[in-house]
Amino acid sequence: MKRRDFLKITAAGISISALAACGGSSESSNQLQPHTKPELPSMPSYNGPNPFQHGVASGDPLAHQVIIWTRITAPELDEIPVILRVFSDFDLSRCVYEGVEYARSQHDYTVKFDPLLPEANTTYYYQFESLGYFSPIGRTKTIPEQDEFIQHARLAVLACSNYPQGYFNVYRKVAQREDLDAVLHLGDYIYEYGQGEYADSKLTTERPVDPPHPIISLTDYRKRYALYRSDSDLQECHRQHPFICVWDDHEIADNTWKDGAANHSTSQGDFNERKRAAIQAYHEWMPIRRVMPDNDIKIYRSFDYGNLFTLMMLDTRVVGRDEQPTLPHEARDPHRQLLGEEQERWLFDELERSDGKGARWHILGQQVMLAPLTLGSLPDNPNWHIGGGMKINFDQWDGYQTSRRRLLNRIQSMALDNVIVLTGDIHSSWAMDVSLDPGNLAVYNRFTGEGSLAVEFVTPAVSSPAAPTKGLSDLAMAALIPLNPHLKWVDLFHRGYIVLDITPEQCKADWFHVNTVRSREHIEKFARSYLTQSGNNRLQKANSPSSPKAIASSLAPQSAATKSGAAV
Repeated sequence: MKRRDFLKITAAGISISALAACGGSSESSNQLQPHTKPELPSMPSYNGPNPFQHGVASGDPLAHQVIIWTRITAPELDEIPVILRVFSDFDLSRCVYEGVEYARSQHDYTVKFDPLLPEANTTYYYQFESLGYFSPIGRTKTIPEQDEFIQHARLAVLACSNYPQGYFNVYRKVAQREDLDAVLHLGDYIYEYGQGEYADSKLTTERPVDPPHPIISLTDYRKRYALYRSDSDLQECHRQHPFICVWDDHEIADNTWKDGAANHSTSQGDFNERKRAAIQAYHEWMPIRRVMPDNDIKIYRSFDYGNLFTLMMLDTRVVGRDEQPTLPHEARDPHRQLLGEEQERWLFDELERSDGKGARWHILGQQVMLAPLTLGSLPDNPNWHIGGGMKINFDQWDGYQTSRRRLLNRIQSMALDNVIVLTGDIHSSWAMDVSLDPGNLAVYNRFTGEGSLAVEFVTPAVSSPAAPTKGLSDLAMAALIPLNPHLKWVDLFHRGYIVLDITPEQCKADWFHVNTVRSREHIEKFARSYLTQSGNNRLQKANSPSSPKAIASSLAPQSAATKSGAAV
């Protein structure tokens, strides 16, 4: 089902620089050291414009490391030295790391550093220098030590950012929130379509795509990422916050599975070659750390935010998914996989580990809706399939019912409380309890939530569309909630994001919507809030959004790339 109708690979250049942290050796890496400038390479002759055309970014934070990214745009040059400096203060006076890497054509001139940083759970500011220019100043944050006692964390949750469908107003709003610990992007960071194929016709001139044809080759995917990363709102969001990302399908092609995609034909060549190209470009352009050497397809990974929560980022799209079924009995086939056997074992082990180390919350970041969805007698759509009087989106976990049952059975058998599922993909806002059989009164009580094993929060799109009008969205909500007893709220119209507010006592999702993406002039509105109290495993409505964190570090100062004064 196409969600719009409903509503090895070359490495990316990751390495820890051979140059030491400013003024210190690895033995003293947990102490702030006075800045001692190492010997830096000479720069090639360059008389061109600002080479930092695609901004700066950071991601995959650990307690003492974080990926820091940029790209150099300087035609005719290769092997370009890029210097990174990381500072512990807003004024950029206390340097804690200085290193050099090289922008190379084999990595599309993208550069990643993975510096060792002295303090956990700390905000840092950073800046690149290359070819006689300083980059804009970036801001990032390390996560707490694994056993650190944490009282409060806040994450923004995003998905589905389609450049020709509208302006990235949502990214701008998230960028302005200074109290976020990280931004989770749950996929569909780019879209693969050609000019006018999946776009707002009113924005054709303002938001054209590059290349203008559907992207298939490595060069195509690189150009599409370069287009997205030229957007000032996306650049600002990356500049202010570390991202933790996973892909969904449109990073390759619509309704991707491990060996194909709905939006791939034999006339477009070999799918595996297309997939390899897409994954290579993803690792080049995204601030992501490779999970395993020489294995860029494996991106499921976990992050320990002290004793407050474990975040497990899943790949429900590429690494293990069998092809989407077309008939209901296929959706119930016990041999069909969504995660794949290896990833499923890893997830079950991570749930055990998270519980064993005493994490209060166990958070799954993933792509497609876990809770079942019954559409009853809504109007027919050729991309929805009828089975037993119900219409089911077989691209979601509904198409992989045995996989879902194994996961929920494991949560139930572990007596594991406080599982939170974060979902993207469907361009709309949903709040749901997650039960083994929500339609069975003996298993789940829609009024009390008794029988729920977890809760699911679905984030709306940054710009991709769902229902064409608010009125249609309201009608759909009125029909869906009676048919789905575990569904508490749905909005199929607005774009926006979630702020996930996490304390030992509760985990709360606040939805924020923007009124338009057709213009940069927009208004943000608080839409809805649901929370689950520790140990309850069910949702309750809240009347207002959570208060910001009491202490938050200043956003990075507004800055453009500037001449460094070095000889060029």
